[in-house]
Parts: sequence; C-alpha cells; structure tokens
Amino acid sequence: MTHLTPVTDPSSYPARHLGPSNAESQAMLSALGFDSLEALIDAALPPAIRAEASPALPAPLSEHQAQARLRELADKNVVLHSLYGQGYYDTITPPVIRRGVLEDPGWYTAYTPYQPEISQGRLEALLNFQTLVSELTELPIAGASLLDEASAVAEAVGLMSRAKKKGRRVLLDARLHPQVIAVAAERARAIELEVEVESLNGPIVGEDYVGVVIAYPGTEGDIIDPRPIIEDIHTRGGLATVACDLMALQVLESPGTLGADIAVGSSQRFGVPLFFGGPHAAFISVTDKLKRQLPGRVVGVSKDAAGAPAYRLALQTREQHIRREKATSNICTAQALLAVTASMYAVYHGPEGLKRIALAIHRRAALLAAAVEAAPGLELVHDTFFDTLTIRAENRDNLAQALAQAGYLVRPLGTDKISVAFGESSTEEDVAAIAKALGISATPGASASTEEQGEESGLPESLRRRTETLKHPIFSKIHSETQMLRYLRELSDKDLALDRTMIPLGSCTMKLNPTAGMEPISWPEFAQIHPFAPEEHTQGWRELIEEIEGWLAEITGYAKVSVQPNAGSQGELAGLLAIRRYHVAQGDQGRDICLIPQSAHGTNAASATLANLRVVVVATAEDGSIDLSDLDAKLAQHGEHVAAIMITYPSTHGVFEPQVREVCQKVHAVGGQVYIDGANMNALAGLARPGEFGGDVSHLNLHKTFTIPHGGGGPGVGPVAVREHLIDFLPTDPNGVDPLHPAPEGTGVPITATRYGSAGVLPISWSYLAMMGGEGLEQATAHAILGANYVAAQLRDDFPILYTGETGLVAHECIVDLRPLTDASGVTAADVCKRLVDYGFHAPTLAFPVAGTLMVEPTESESQEELDRFIEAMRSIRREIQTIINGGIAYEDSVLHHAPFTAASVSRNEWPYAFSREEAAWPVASLYRAKYFPPVRRIDEAYGDRNLVCSCPAPEAFDFTTSGDAAAATTPNGGTNV
Repeated sequence: MTHLTPVTDPSSYPARHLGPSNAESQAMLSALGFDSLEALIDAALPPAIRAEASPALPAPLSEHQAQARLRELADKNVVLHSLYGQGYYDTITPPVIRRGVLEDPGWYTAYTPYQPEISQGRLEALLNFQTLVSELTELPIAGASLLDEASAVAEAVGLMSRAKKKGRRVLLDARLHPQVIAVAAERARAIELEVEVESLNGPIVGEDYVGVVIAYPGTEGDIIDPRPIIEDIHTRGGLATVACDLMALQVLESPGTLGADIAVGSSQRFGVPLFFGGPHAAFISVTDKLKRQLPGRVVGVSKDAAGAPAYRLALQTREQHIRREKATSNICTAQALLAVTASMYAVYHGPEGLKRIALAIHRRAALLAAAVEAAPGLELVHDTFFDTLTIRAENRDNLAQALAQAGYLVRPLGTDKISVAFGESSTEEDVAAIAKALGISATPGASASTEEQGEESGLPESLRRRTETLKHPIFSKIHSETQMLRYLRELSDKDLALDRTMIPLGSCTMKLNPTAGMEPISWPEFAQIHPFAPEEHTQGWRELIEEIEGWLAEITGYAKVSVQPNAGSQGELAGLLAIRRYHVAQGDQGRDICLIPQSAHGTNAASATLANLRVVVVATAEDGSIDLSDLDAKLAQHGEHVAAIMITYPSTHGVFEPQVREVCQKVHAVGGQVYIDGANMNALAGLARPGEFGGDVSHLNLHKTFTIPHGGGGPGVGPVAVREHLIDFLPTDPNGVDPLHPAPEGTGVPITATRYGSAGVLPISWSYLAMMGGEGLEQATAHAILGANYVAAQLRDDFPILYTGETGLVAHECIVDLRPLTDASGVTAADVCKRLVDYGFHAPTLAFPVAGTLMVEPTESESQEELDRFIEAMRSIRREIQTIINGGIAYEDSVLHHAPFTAASVSRNEWPYAFSREEAAWPVASLYRAKYFPPVRRIDEAYGDRNLVCSCPAPEAFDFTTSGDAAAATTPNGGTNV
C-alpha cells in the first residue's frame, strides 16, 4: 500500500507548487472512483517498480529558507573581474533586458514554437537572432541557435561530413579553444572521422578531407587570414568552417566575405552572463547550398490564411522526430531564451552601439599591448589581436596572483604565459590597474584612439571590416528603454505562455517554475563566475552541484549523476556513448546495435546514430507497450551485437508497462545494457527509481520534471545517471583531456564545453528539490497522475483515449484519438489544435507518438478549475465536430476549418462565414472575462518551405490593407524558391 503524506501547511512550497487544493484533489479522486490518492497510485503504478521508501532528501525548506541557503552558497564564490577569455567574456546585460526577458515569465515559461500562431513574439525575436548572425557572418542561412560553441563546432563537423560523404578526415585548427577541440574531436571520432589537429601556418597536406575548422581569432587572441586555408581546402573538395566571435565581427571581415561555407560560435558576450559556463546560445550560419543540412532549428517567414506575413519553424526543424536515425542532428531544442537575450542586446545597441563597444574593447587591449611592448621582462606573444593579449613572462604565476589580488581573473597558459581578455565592462582605469599589477605603466588616455592607431592597431589591415553590419531597420530604431520595454511587451503579448494558461503538452511537462529558484540565477555571485575559474573561487557552485547530483542519484536509484549535458539530447548522447565505450573497454567491439521501440522519441534514434550505433526498431503491441514477441525475435537475431535498448518509462504512449522488468532482464541476458529515457520522470519521481527496476543509465530533463523553464525552446539541462559499472564513462572535463589524442577506452568523453554544462540554471532545480523534499516529490508525481486520469475520464465519452493500462488508467499523460472523428467529419487533430487557440489554450502535443492524435499532460501544477476549463473547451469543440457530422455545416465552411481568428478578422465589416463572430471568438462564456487573440490566422506551412525566408522581412511586408486583415504585400522580400 502506497503511503502519501498529505500537504497540510498551506504556506509550504509543496502547497504552492500543487495546483489542486485538498478539496479539489478529493473531488477529482471521487470523479475517478477512488477515495484517496494512495488508492489511485496503488491502482495505476505496477507493484514491480515501486520504490520501498521516499527519496532520502533533506527536510524541505521554505522559499525564504531556500533563498537564504542559496545566498550562503553564493557567498562562497569569489567574484573577480573576468579577463580569462577562452570563449567566455565579461558582458553587461542591460537591466531592461534582464528584467524584461530573463526574469519575465512571459518569456521564460513559453514552450517551443511548434504552434506558430501563438508563438509569433518569440519567433520574431529568434528571427532577429538569425538576421543578426546572418548579417554579421554574411552567410545567408542562420539557425535559431545551438547549445554551446564546442558542440556547435561538432555539429559543423558533422554537417561537413554529411555534405562531403566520401571524405573521412577533418582538420581542426590548433588555435581553437581547447574545450572546442576536445568536444569536436571526440564527436568526430564517434562517427569514425579521422581527426587532425594542426597549426594552420602552411599548405594543407593530404587528401580525403571533409573540411577544416579555422579559429578567427585564435584562443591566444591572434588573428590570421583564413583565406589561403579556405582556398586550399576548397581545391581539395572540402568545406571550410570558421569559428568566430560576433563582437569581433563588428571590426573584422566576415567569414562569408572570406569564402567560408559555415560560421559558428557563441553569442554569450551579447549580454548573456557568464553563468559558470552556460546556458549560452551558440550560432551557426551556412551558404545557401547547405541549408538542407543545417542542424537544429530554423525560423522562417510564411503567410497566414489572410495573406499576412507570419513566422514559423522551417525546414528540418522537427526532422529528428520524423527521420529518426536519418536526421541531421539529435538536437530537438535550442537556447531560445538566451538567443532572444542576445538578439535584444543587438536591437538595443544597434550597429553603431555595437561597433562602439567593440572598438572600446579593442582600445583597452591596444593600450595594454603598448605598455607591455615597452616593458622589459614581458613579451607580447602575438602582434595581432582584437580583445585578447597573450603575454610571456618568466614570473607568470606571481603576475597572475598579483592580478587576482587586484581583482582580476586572467588565464594561465603553458608554463610562462598569461592571457588577458577584455570584455565590455573594462575601462581604461582597469588597464592602468592591470598594468600596475604587471609592474608596468599604462596611463589612461595616453594612447591614440583605435581608429587613429592605423597600422599600430592589433587589427590586421587586410582583415578590417569594410562591409556594413546589421542593416535591417529593426536594429536601428529601438534604443531607448521605453522603446525596448514596449517592444518586449508587444512581442510577449502575441504569445501564449504559462503565465496566461495551461500548456497541456504531452511528453513535455510544462509545470510551475519556482520563482524562488529563478531569482538567484542572476545574482552576480552565481552569474558572473567564469567556468574555468580556480576551484578555490567556486566553492559555492561546486557545493550546490554536488548536492543536486547527489539528490538526483537518490531519486533515480543510480550510483552517480553528471549534470554536464546541456540538453536532453546531449544527455541521451552521453548515456549511449558511455554504453558504447563500456562495451569497447570490455573488449566487446561488436556490440553496435541499439534497440529502440517504435513509439520512442525521435531523438533516441538520432542520438544512437551519433554514438555510432545501428538502430533496430522493436514493434509496439496493440496496448501501446513493447511487443515482447518482437523483442525476443530481435534479441535472437542480433543478441551478440546488442549494445543497448532505449526505452521510455512510462512509455511514450502514457502508460506504465508492467513488464518493464522483464524487458530489462531479457536485454541483460544477452549482454546488452538498458537505457531508460527519463523524459517521463514526472510520473516516477519519488515513487519509483529506474536504476532499481532495471536501468543501467538514464538521462533526465531538468527543464521538465525538475522545473527549469522551457524558455521558448531552451535552456535545457539533461543530466546523465548511471549504475556503478558505468561511472568511469560519465562525461569528463573538456579541459582535463588531451585534445590531440583519443580518450582512453576506459574513460568517458566530454559532451559540452564546460565541466558542468549549463550550470547557471541549476539553482532552479536545486531550489525545487530543496523546497519539495522527498514527500513533496511523491505528492507532485501523484498529483500529475491524478490530473492526467481526471482529464482522460472527463473526455472519454467525447473522445476515445487511445491507451490505458490494465486497470484502465493512464500515467501522467493521455492520448486523445481524433482519427474516428476525422473519418466521420474531416476535422483533423491539427484543426483541433488551431481551434483551441480561440479558447485561449496552447494545443496538446500533435501527432506524436501516434498520427491523428493529441497527447495531453496536465502536470501537477494545474488546479481543477483550470483542468475543467480545458475540458469545457474540448467538449465544446466536440459539439462543433458533431454539427459537421450531423450535416449542419460542411467541414470547409466550419469554424474548425477556419480557426484561429484574430481580433482584426472578427472586427472587419465583412464577415464571409456561415457562423457568427461570437461562435468564432467567444464560443464559451468564460472568454468574455479574459480573451486571448492570436496575432495571425492559420499559417500556410508548405508556403514557408517553398519560399524560404530565414531573416527579417522588410518592414513594408507588414503594410496592411484598409480591410485591416490581410497584408498588402505578397511574398516578403528575400524569398528563395526551394
């Protein structure tokens, strides 16, 4: 018998987190025929998987106590003025952007823009990001962000390999940041590319290259001309990737102009705090011929039903769910919130402001360079630079210590060098203080300005930028705080996020994000710590991370957890690489098959491919569980080659499969490992531990179960958890490996650029766990199961519920089957999604895992009142469908076919529809109190792919006709027929 301790203190955090009151919980249970939460969980959860006790977490803290503890941890960190560089730079987040984006729930609680009609605000912001990247790199197609610079370079290597299928070698510039080389090299080796790391100071030797990655500038700050290398690799049939710096590109010639095929890098220094390593939005841009190979998400411009320009995700955005092992990447998220921040930074400063910042940064470096060159005992290692100087000094350690005592963190290099990397907040007074600590003199104002230095500047004359930057008008009109406040409000008002409404997305767990955890992430003692700061400066961070890794291990039943993976997809890859490397270390080279159920997340198959595993699909039984007979057949056929099986538990169909232990035992019996995808951990946390019922490895989604917000499509954190025998194969510190040689067989490999990945958002999950405690987690999971079963029971008479367990119950989500109604009426699941917008709801998950269905996950954070509002909307839509079935109206003339409706469309003098305005916009009475209107009508998805536009359209594209509904312009300028 499950024992669930009820929440009795209404002021405790569990009471704040749980949506239903105790009275509502009892009412929902009564509707299901249960007298207690314990009875429901006993019926829903298979006895074979239940944990024997609650997770042994510390006693729960109040919100005030949790923040006090976080303040205690923060105060253990030492905040110095960061001049360390190595890909992470001091920057200033404008307060209006910090408060208006990073700390605004209208932005951070939004979901990925898969339903574009209610995502136009964040899509516009991401399109601004793409335009920013495309204009600065002068390559026509840019993505909506990648996860970090190191993995972005790895993605670029993969792209070059796909585009040049015959080549098997890749050349990495030794001047790349060490963590970039470490991650990119191991990812390349995983897909059987031969990796060469060379100083690119002469002709390329050899053939069979897929391409080269060139640093621009290098990790020591030097700037070389990439053109000879690019020309050389092109003559050999390879491609050229340039790893560049967006701030440096204000004054340096663009990669596109230099002939590059791909540009990658990080946008961190565009207003995104250091965050002890992340989250930061990486970028990628490519030539037009590579657009179909581009990894990650792309925002494009299409048109809506009224002919107005409208934004949507374009091209291969969801292809990992469709193409599975044939996808170009396993990435299914981005760093949307951070890309929005970077784009708003560019909008706020504009081209002139950004150039002023860049020139000021370079001026500080030039002032110090002049002082160093005139000083005995010091040597400037490179005479070209943008922001970073490398200085050779025999007393390197003493100088670094003196700088630290003066308040500056610099980077030690080798045995006799230090590197000083200037950022946005540096002043000439800082230069004087740094010079004093170095034992030399640099007088502020004594040197000519950068523009006047000419040949004395660190910028090579042949590489100085001569083309304009950020020519689109969006970057030249919003520079006052009032304008920015209103622009951010205008965009967020277009969207539906959790601050407005329930987001009932199955498999995505859109739940409350604790404000008590959100606030501390921007405290300077957390946000302004460089990821490579000395251990003695980061004791608070390390203590927090050790605690959260320990808590997650306790909750999951595994031996050890690493928080390094910075997305669920990267957690999958880390887990599969651990399995693959474990088998190889055991001398079992032939285990290269990954069994994946037909119903699995598409990223599972894509991640398996990136880990160099062959995918074999296991069929699904009629009840939605794994087909055991097909599993037996696949094991008999491939047994000695099976590396692992990847299963999601509860299943992607939203049911607890009682035979999960049997599945694990069958795979173990043939020598394989069991990977349990933790995407649905919100149905297990506190009640069951995958590491105890058969898993060898799992990844978790901290942006789902553990309350890091989705941020409109990122940040995410995907920790990987393993049993004892896989501990040695967990992700390693990218700065603790030899990037020139493959990682030893008995070790793991780095997955992201820093040891702790997106550490900056870990205080959110830490707070959630600290405030919930073990019993609170049990209550959260039980209420998630209660909410899903309540919705399923209330809708069952109107819509078939596709899969249920042996007891007729679901887990934490349910699948609503629209297919019979589609056959009878013509109304599709997509029609229902668009119609829900008119009722003020984000749609459930569409067509996954079964085409023609909707997967609903209410989470524990929604009250019965909100669930009833959703149920009312669905029942109302069901009546609208029935009117079509009864012959009352043709499908083509119905409100469902034409939904959703904008305020402009229902305000026009003309109303060409067979239904009333009231039926269109106010179908239920509650909408008169609070009504959301989408900014656009239904978007033409196919048009956007046929006429690809991936940067901001010209302003005239949004000129409206006198009717106020359709845009006068047709195709926005810049469309490319594809």
